[in-house]
Amino acid sequence: MGDPRLQHIAENFDSMKRDINDTFRFHCTQCGKCCINREDILMSPQDVFKAAQALQMTPHDFVQLYCECYLGSSSRMPIVRLQPRGSIKRCPLLKDRKCMIHDAKPAVCAMFPLGRAIRIDKEDAEKDELPPMKVEYIINPIDCGDFSETHTVKDWLESFGIPLEDEYFLKWQKTISMLSPRIQKLEKELDDNLMDKIISVMYIKLYLDYDLGIDFYPQFVKNADGCVEMLKMILAMPNEEAV
Repeated sequence: MGDPRLQHIAENFDSMKRDINDTFRFHCTQCGKCCINREDILMSPQDVFKAAQALQMTPHDFVQLYCECYLGSSSRMPIVRLQPRGSIKRCPLLKDRKCMIHDAKPAVCAMFPLGRAIRIDKEDAEKDELPPMKVEYIINPIDCGDFSETHTVKDWLESFGIPLEDEYFLKWQKTISMLSPRIQKLEKELDDNLMDKIISVMYIKLYLDYDLGIDFYPQFVKNADGCVEMLKMILAMPNEEAV
């Protein structure tokens, strides 16, 4: 599933990069424009957890009501995104031009107009241990709000309680980088029925299998590491045993 915004970022990442002390001009006027015509709001496991907490429902119910799930065309990872509504592709959490979960909104929304990413070489992704990773920041195209305020990248992130070197974000990106090439290897070796079962287990463990009354991060680490170990174990089996 492609999206023009994500494609634009992929093609122009280097020119969009910003250092943590670089400045940009932006003032949110709460116009709601950044919440329409959007098909690219991907939910990380932490986003799902926080949203479910805020709405007092299970992660499973939150995803069922507000999201759609699919396999990434290149990553082959299970992906959860907010399911836009209507002809204007409105965020399903937008009500009366305000976010229903403002204090628990997805990180990509809280950071806007900034974005962040980690780049990992494909060769490194297939190793058991990844080299140290660095978070890189970008400025997205701005077509809402106004330009009456000046911020540094560092100050903007701090104002929303987002660490510059976010332990969770680093772990999530590392998990994606370790799972994706292994999924792609298994797809070449296993039948579709077995792959569906493996992907289903990963989806449940990564996005849904959480106790909302317990701190998220330790649960996530356990679930993420479990998924990586599961794929390593299956890949180490002779083909007839895996089947």
